[in-house]
Amino acid sequence: MNLMKSLYLGSAAGLVVMSGAHAADLPLKAKAVEYVKVCSLYGAGFYYIPGTDTCIKLGGYMRADLGVNTNTIFQGNTGLQAGAQNRSGNAFTWRARSDLTIDTRTATDYGVVRTFFEGVFTWTSGGYRGVRVGGSAYDGNPNGGVLGGQLGVFHAFIQFAGFTIGKAASQFSAPWGQYPGNIYDGLVGGGGALTGVNQFTYTTEFGNGVSASIGVQDPSAYYQPGIQNLSVYPGFNALDAGGFGSAQPFFGPVALGTLFFGYGLSAYGGTTFPDIVGQLRVDQAWGMFQASFAAHHNNPAYYTGLETSGGPGGKWGWAGQGALSIKNIPTGPGDVINISGVYTNGATRYNIQDMTALAGANTIYGGSGVGSIGFGYAPDSVYFPNSQLQLVSTWGMRGAYTHHWNPYWSSSVFGAYASISYTGEAKSYMCGVSIPRALGAGFTACNPDFNIAQVGANLRWTPVKNLTFTTEGVYTMLDQKHAGVANVPNNFAVYKPTGNYQLRDQDIWTVMFRAQRTW
Repeated sequence: MNLMKSLYLGSAAGLVVMSGAHAADLPLKAKAVEYVKVCSLYGAGFYYIPGTDTCIKLGGYMRADLGVNTNTIFQGNTGLQAGAQNRSGNAFTWRARSDLTIDTRTATDYGVVRTFFEGVFTWTSGGYRGVRVGGSAYDGNPNGGVLGGQLGVFHAFIQFAGFTIGKAASQFSAPWGQYPGNIYDGLVGGGGALTGVNQFTYTTEFGNGVSASIGVQDPSAYYQPGIQNLSVYPGFNALDAGGFGSAQPFFGPVALGTLFFGYGLSAYGGTTFPDIVGQLRVDQAWGMFQASFAAHHNNPAYYTGLETSGGPGGKWGWAGQGALSIKNIPTGPGDVINISGVYTNGATRYNIQDMTALAGANTIYGGSGVGSIGFGYAPDSVYFPNSQLQLVSTWGMRGAYTHHWNPYWSSSVFGAYASISYTGEAKSYMCGVSIPRALGAGFTACNPDFNIAQVGANLRWTPVKNLTFTTEGVYTMLDQKHAGVANVPNNFAVYKPTGNYQLRDQDIWTVMFRAQRTW
């Protein structure tokens, strides 16, 4: 019995000692596990970042595009290789893109603090851009290459106490930008810059869906199509241009495939003022109305290549736009009509937006060989020796009607139009000196004004939620006002020979196919 007692007591003492040793290794109090919680303050898809009072929402899409009869998915097809309409142009161009959005919001004593980021990873193939000045063919698209690609930043801004600071959609543009019902990037007839422009904007809410915004934005990225010095033009001895550069022909723009045909060369001074942009908007159950305004400063360089020659003074241009969206129309649930109209004077890119072909430099040949040609150029302003700036005026409109046939099928019809006009003084110089010297004297009518019209339609199939397949076709007509014959110089970038080309209106088409999964 004494032996058994000793064994039991010894075992119990050992267990106590071992238990004490293990207890010393354990924390005194286990920390609570933090789970991700739904944040219902700002709508569906938001979650609290663990350990904070900040809510976050992730989103984005995966997209694949195929463009037929175009050299670029990104811009319109009315210039460069697409406009050449010969072997230098692509039959198709492909693009794959992944988009990521990060939206954070935090409630504070001053209201909600919001940050928003949208970035894209893009890979494009087929962007052949002709012959380099050095003579070798190359793929001019920066997204090419087996391991290549391109990172783009669409939006990156902070919103606080009514202020928007950073890269955000322009306050001038309608909510749909250049996409009233289409996926084609190159529609004229209004503002663009939906992928963001650097800005500092203040927005106030008046209640009942009425709001107003005022701010400044950077013009250098999207809103400077050109200030053209008409005394300098490609293919002619620089001595004829008042000593602009050395005594050599200006073949640079020609070699790059952009013929300006007597419209001179771009002669910007530095950016001196940001654009001033304002907006008044009404959102109601029936739809939306928006009126917007922009002031844009034109700062030219000099009359020649030397600052001692002097130059014209700067001038302010402006643009105004009205946009209307009508919902709940009798044709069916979800159907919508979007329409906008714009007028500009010395602020052309608020009409001929940044995703059009070279922002307004349109050159379309009538097929292979020495045949016909049509062209039109839409800068902010022009000047010539001892003149003041001549602001270019434009007006335009765009719109679309979208109809939902059933939950799986929808379609849109859309169109756009823009008209570009030069001042009488600018026309007098261009038709009396600049254009005849650049293209010969074969004109029966000289008028640098032009119009451009676009119509299109698409069909969308959404077999499951957030997965859509789209087919879209767009037809573009360039209505140029010159008539007669133009002696066009060699354009080596698109293999076009010199010759007497008939000046005629031109047209061109493109088709797009898209698959997109949004999440």
